[in-house]
Amino acid sequence: MPVMNEDQVSAAGAALFAAERDRSQTRLISAAHPGMDMDDAYAVQADFVARKLAAGGSIRGWKIGLTSKAMQYALNIDIPDSGVLFADMFFDHGGTVPAGRFIEPRIEAEIAFIMDSDLAGAEVAGADVVAATGSVAPALEILDTRIFRADPETGAQRVVFDTISDNAANAGVVLGDSRHAVDAFDLRWVGAITARNGEVEETGLGAGVLNDPVESMVWLVRRLAQYGDGLRAGDVVLSGSFIRPIEARNGDSFRADYGPFGAVHIDFA
Repeated sequence: MPVMNEDQVSAAGAALFAAERDRSQTRLISAAHPGMDMDDAYAVQADFVARKLAAGGSIRGWKIGLTSKAMQYALNIDIPDSGVLFADMFFDHGGTVPAGRFIEPRIEAEIAFIMDSDLAGAEVAGADVVAATGSVAPALEILDTRIFRADPETGAQRVVFDTISDNAANAGVVLGDSRHAVDAFDLRWVGAITARNGEVEETGLGAGVLNDPVESMVWLVRRLAQYGDGLRAGDVVLSGSFIRPIEARNGDSFRADYGPFGAVHIDFA
Protein backbone atom coordinates (compact mmCIF):
# COMPACT_ATOMS: atom_id res chain seq x y z
CA MET A 1 0.00 0.00 0.00
CA PRO A 2 1.49 3.39 -0.96
CA VAL A 3 2.89 5.48 1.89
CA MET A 4 3.94 8.63 0.01
CA ASN A 5 1.55 11.55 -0.43
CA GLU A 6 1.45 13.82 -3.47
CA ASP A 7 3.80 16.40 -1.97
CA GLN A 8 6.36 13.74 -1.07
CA VAL A 9 6.18 12.21 -4.55
CA SER A 10 6.61 15.65 -6.11
CA ALA A 11 9.60 16.46 -3.90
CA ALA A 12 11.28 13.18 -4.80
CA GLY A 13 10.66 13.74 -8.51
CA ALA A 14 12.07 17.26 -8.25
CA ALA A 15 15.19 15.98 -6.48
CA LEU A 16 15.80 13.43 -9.25
CA PHE A 17 15.30 16.04 -11.96
CA ALA A 18 17.76 18.40 -10.26
CA ALA A 19 20.27 15.57 -9.80
CA GLU A 20 20.20 14.76 -13.51
CA ARG A 21 20.43 18.43 -14.49
CA ASP A 22 23.33 19.13 -12.11
CA ARG A 23 25.12 15.77 -12.61
CA SER A 24 24.87 15.13 -8.90
CA GLN A 25 23.24 12.52 -6.70
CA THR A 26 20.40 12.67 -4.22
CA ARG A 27 19.69 10.74 -1.03
CA LEU A 28 17.94 7.38 -1.07
CA ILE A 29 14.19 7.83 -1.39
CA SER A 30 13.65 4.53 0.40
CA ALA A 31 15.54 5.86 3.43
CA ALA A 32 13.40 8.99 3.58
CA HIS A 33 10.21 6.98 3.15
CA PRO A 34 10.50 3.60 4.88
CA GLY A 35 7.75 1.26 3.79
CA MET A 36 7.42 2.74 0.30
CA ASP A 37 6.23 0.21 -2.25
CA MET A 38 6.20 -0.37 -6.00
CA ASP A 39 3.27 2.01 -6.52
CA ASP A 40 5.14 4.78 -4.70
CA ALA A 41 8.21 4.14 -6.81
CA TYR A 42 6.36 4.32 -10.12
CA ALA A 43 4.55 7.45 -8.92
CA VAL A 44 7.91 9.12 -8.32
CA GLN A 45 9.13 7.92 -11.72
CA ALA A 46 6.03 9.39 -13.36
CA ASP A 47 6.68 12.75 -11.66
CA PHE A 48 10.32 12.67 -12.81
CA VAL A 49 9.23 11.83 -16.37
CA ALA A 50 6.62 14.61 -16.34
CA ARG A 51 9.30 17.12 -15.35
CA LYS A 52 11.53 15.99 -18.21
CA LEU A 53 8.63 16.34 -20.65
CA ALA A 54 7.83 19.82 -19.32
CA ALA A 55 11.48 20.75 -19.91
CA GLY A 56 11.15 19.84 -23.59
CA GLY A 57 11.95 16.13 -23.59
CA SER A 58 10.20 13.71 -25.92
CA ILE A 59 9.53 10.03 -25.31
CA ARG A 60 11.02 7.58 -27.78
CA GLY A 61 10.38 4.26 -26.07
CA TRP A 62 10.84 2.11 -23.00
CA LYS A 63 13.39 0.01 -21.20
CA ILE A 64 12.84 -3.17 -19.23
CA GLY A 65 15.20 -3.98 -16.40
CA LEU A 66 15.83 -6.64 -13.78
CA THR A 67 14.90 -9.40 -16.20
CA SER A 68 17.65 -11.83 -15.19
CA LYS A 69 17.37 -14.14 -12.19
CA ALA A 70 20.79 -13.00 -10.97
CA MET A 71 19.68 -9.36 -10.74
CA GLN A 72 16.31 -10.29 -9.23
CA TYR A 73 18.00 -12.39 -6.55
CA ALA A 74 20.41 -9.55 -5.82
CA LEU A 75 17.54 -7.14 -5.19
CA ASN A 76 15.21 -9.68 -3.60
CA ILE A 77 12.41 -9.25 -6.13
CA ASP A 78 10.71 -11.59 -8.58
CA ILE A 79 9.53 -9.23 -11.33
CA PRO A 80 11.23 -6.87 -13.82
CA ASP A 81 10.92 -3.10 -13.78
CA SER A 82 10.53 -0.51 -16.53
CA GLY A 83 11.40 3.05 -17.40
CA VAL A 84 10.99 5.62 -20.17
CA LEU A 85 13.48 6.32 -22.97
CA PHE A 86 13.82 9.93 -24.11
CA ALA A 87 15.07 11.10 -27.50
CA ASP A 88 18.14 12.78 -26.00
CA MET A 89 19.31 9.45 -24.57
CA PHE A 90 20.24 8.03 -28.00
CA PHE A 91 23.88 7.95 -29.10
CA ASP A 92 25.21 6.91 -32.50
CA HIS A 93 26.81 3.52 -32.97
CA GLY A 94 30.55 4.23 -33.02
CA GLY A 95 30.02 7.60 -31.40
CA THR A 96 31.49 9.17 -28.26
CA VAL A 97 29.79 10.06 -24.99
CA PRO A 98 31.02 13.51 -23.94
CA ALA A 99 32.98 13.75 -20.69
CA GLY A 100 30.76 14.71 -17.79
CA ARG A 101 27.51 13.67 -19.47
CA PHE A 102 26.75 11.07 -16.78
CA ILE A 103 27.41 10.58 -13.08
CA GLU A 104 28.31 6.88 -12.60
CA PRO A 105 27.66 5.27 -16.00
CA ARG A 106 27.59 1.52 -16.59
CA ILE A 107 26.99 -0.53 -19.72
CA GLU A 108 24.64 -3.44 -20.46
CA ALA A 109 24.11 -5.48 -23.65
CA GLU A 110 20.54 -6.00 -24.84
CA ILE A 111 18.27 -6.76 -27.78
CA ALA A 112 16.21 -3.75 -28.86
CA PHE A 113 12.73 -4.08 -30.36
CA ILE A 114 11.62 -1.38 -32.81
CA MET A 115 7.84 -1.30 -33.03
CA ASP A 116 6.04 -1.24 -36.37
CA SER A 117 2.56 -0.78 -34.91
CA ASP A 118 0.85 0.10 -31.65
CA LEU A 119 0.50 -2.67 -29.09
CA ALA A 120 -1.57 -2.59 -25.91
CA GLY A 121 -3.73 -4.77 -23.72
CA ALA A 122 -3.64 -6.94 -20.63
CA GLU A 123 -4.08 -10.13 -22.66
CA VAL A 124 -1.20 -9.59 -25.09
CA ALA A 125 0.76 -12.74 -25.97
CA GLY A 126 4.11 -13.42 -27.60
CA ALA A 127 2.55 -13.78 -31.05
CA ASP A 128 1.14 -10.26 -30.71
CA VAL A 129 4.59 -8.88 -29.90
CA VAL A 130 6.07 -10.61 -32.94
CA ALA A 131 3.32 -9.25 -35.19
CA ALA A 132 3.75 -5.67 -33.94
CA THR A 133 7.56 -5.59 -34.08
CA GLY A 134 9.16 -4.08 -37.17
CA SER A 135 12.71 -5.18 -36.39
CA VAL A 136 15.16 -6.11 -33.67
CA ALA A 137 18.69 -4.80 -33.25
CA PRO A 138 21.78 -5.17 -31.07
CA ALA A 139 21.96 -2.47 -28.42
CA LEU A 140 23.90 -1.15 -25.49
CA GLU A 141 22.14 0.54 -22.61
CA ILE A 142 23.96 3.18 -20.60
CA LEU A 143 22.83 3.08 -16.99
CA ASP A 144 23.31 5.95 -14.58
CA THR A 145 22.14 6.66 -11.08
CA ARG A 146 20.80 9.96 -9.86
CA ILE A 147 20.50 8.32 -6.41
CA PHE A 148 23.46 7.26 -4.26
CA ARG A 149 24.12 3.53 -4.44
CA ALA A 150 24.85 3.71 -0.72
CA ASP A 151 23.81 6.56 1.55
CA PRO A 152 26.95 8.58 2.37
CA GLU A 153 25.80 9.19 5.96
CA THR A 154 24.17 5.93 7.03
CA GLY A 155 25.64 3.42 4.57
CA ALA A 156 22.13 2.19 3.71
CA GLN A 157 22.05 0.44 0.34
CA ARG A 158 19.86 1.45 -2.59
CA VAL A 159 16.88 -0.86 -3.06
CA VAL A 160 14.69 -1.64 -6.05
CA PHE A 161 12.21 1.14 -5.17
CA ASP A 162 15.01 3.69 -5.51
CA THR A 163 15.97 2.26 -8.90
CA ILE A 164 12.39 2.33 -10.19
CA SER A 165 11.91 5.90 -8.95
CA ASP A 166 15.10 6.83 -10.81
CA ASN A 167 13.45 5.94 -14.14
CA ALA A 168 14.86 2.40 -13.83
CA ALA A 169 18.38 3.92 -13.83
CA ASN A 170 18.36 4.43 -17.59
CA ALA A 171 20.36 7.20 -19.17
CA GLY A 172 21.53 6.27 -22.68
CA VAL A 173 20.94 3.96 -25.63
CA VAL A 174 23.22 2.90 -28.48
CA LEU A 175 21.66 0.94 -31.34
CA GLY A 176 23.82 -1.08 -33.72
CA ASP A 177 23.33 -0.61 -37.44
CA SER A 178 21.96 -4.13 -38.04
CA ARG A 179 18.20 -4.64 -38.28
CA HIS A 180 16.50 -8.03 -38.45
CA ALA A 181 12.98 -9.38 -38.63
CA VAL A 182 11.97 -10.45 -35.13
CA ASP A 183 11.62 -14.07 -36.26
CA ALA A 184 14.86 -14.19 -38.29
CA PHE A 185 16.77 -15.46 -35.25
CA ASP A 186 15.88 -17.53 -32.20
CA LEU A 187 16.33 -14.64 -29.78
CA ARG A 188 16.97 -17.04 -26.91
CA TRP A 189 20.26 -17.93 -28.62
CA VAL A 190 21.25 -14.41 -29.65
CA GLY A 191 24.12 -13.39 -27.42
CA ALA A 192 26.97 -10.95 -27.13
CA ILE A 193 30.64 -10.90 -26.22
CA THR A 194 31.03 -7.53 -24.51
CA ALA A 195 34.50 -6.03 -24.27
CA ARG A 196 35.89 -2.93 -22.59
CA ASN A 197 39.08 -1.61 -24.16
CA GLY A 198 39.49 -4.84 -26.11
CA GLU A 199 39.22 -7.11 -23.06
CA VAL A 200 36.17 -9.34 -22.72
CA GLU A 201 34.21 -8.39 -19.60
CA GLU A 202 30.91 -10.22 -19.97
CA THR A 203 29.10 -12.72 -22.20
CA GLY A 204 25.47 -13.78 -22.22
CA LEU A 205 22.48 -15.08 -24.17
CA GLY A 206 19.02 -13.70 -24.81
CA ALA A 207 17.57 -16.61 -22.84
CA GLY A 208 18.77 -14.82 -19.71
CA VAL A 209 15.93 -12.34 -20.29
CA LEU A 210 12.88 -14.12 -18.82
CA ASN A 211 13.84 -17.17 -20.94
CA ASP A 212 12.99 -15.21 -24.14
CA PRO A 213 13.17 -11.44 -24.82
CA VAL A 214 9.72 -11.67 -26.42
CA GLU A 215 8.33 -12.65 -23.01
CA SER A 216 9.95 -9.56 -21.54
CA MET A 217 8.03 -7.49 -24.07
CA VAL A 218 4.81 -9.27 -23.11
CA TRP A 219 5.44 -8.35 -19.47
CA LEU A 220 5.92 -4.67 -20.35
CA VAL A 221 2.78 -4.38 -22.47
CA ARG A 222 0.68 -6.04 -19.79
CA ARG A 223 2.13 -3.76 -17.10
CA LEU A 224 1.46 -0.65 -19.18
CA ALA A 225 -2.12 -1.82 -19.69
CA GLN A 226 -2.66 -1.40 -15.94
CA TYR A 227 -2.21 2.33 -16.49
CA GLY A 228 -4.16 2.56 -19.73
CA ASP A 229 -0.95 2.86 -21.74
CA GLY A 230 0.87 0.77 -24.33
CA LEU A 231 3.57 0.74 -26.98
CA ARG A 232 3.36 2.94 -30.06
CA ALA A 233 4.60 2.53 -33.60
CA GLY A 234 8.19 3.74 -33.77
CA ASP A 235 8.93 3.05 -30.11
CA VAL A 236 12.31 1.54 -29.29
CA VAL A 237 12.17 -0.93 -26.42
CA LEU A 238 15.21 -2.33 -24.64
CA SER A 239 14.09 -5.82 -23.69
CA GLY A 240 16.50 -6.37 -20.80
CA SER A 241 20.17 -7.05 -20.24
CA PHE A 242 21.66 -10.52 -20.38
CA ILE A 243 24.99 -9.43 -18.86
CA ARG A 244 25.97 -7.83 -15.59
CA PRO A 245 26.55 -4.05 -15.71
CA ILE A 246 30.09 -2.97 -16.61
CA GLU A 247 31.50 0.24 -15.15
CA ALA A 248 32.21 2.89 -17.80
CA ARG A 249 35.15 5.14 -17.04
CA ASN A 250 36.57 8.16 -18.83
CA GLY A 251 38.44 6.97 -21.92
CA ASP A 252 36.80 3.54 -22.04
CA SER A 253 35.75 1.95 -25.34
CA PHE A 254 32.98 -0.66 -25.44
CA ARG A 255 32.12 -3.15 -28.15
CA ALA A 256 29.45 -5.83 -28.02
CA ASP A 257 29.87 -8.51 -30.68
CA TYR A 258 26.61 -10.34 -31.41
CA GLY A 259 28.08 -12.48 -34.20
CA PRO A 260 25.71 -12.71 -37.20
CA PHE A 261 23.19 -10.53 -35.31
CA GLY A 262 25.54 -7.54 -35.55
CA ALA A 263 27.65 -5.38 -33.25
CA VAL A 264 27.43 -2.13 -31.33
CA HIS A 265 30.23 0.18 -30.24
CA ILE A 266 30.49 3.30 -28.07
CA ASP A 267 33.41 5.30 -26.63
CA PHE A 268 33.55 7.46 -23.52
CA ALA A 269 35.61 10.65 -23.74
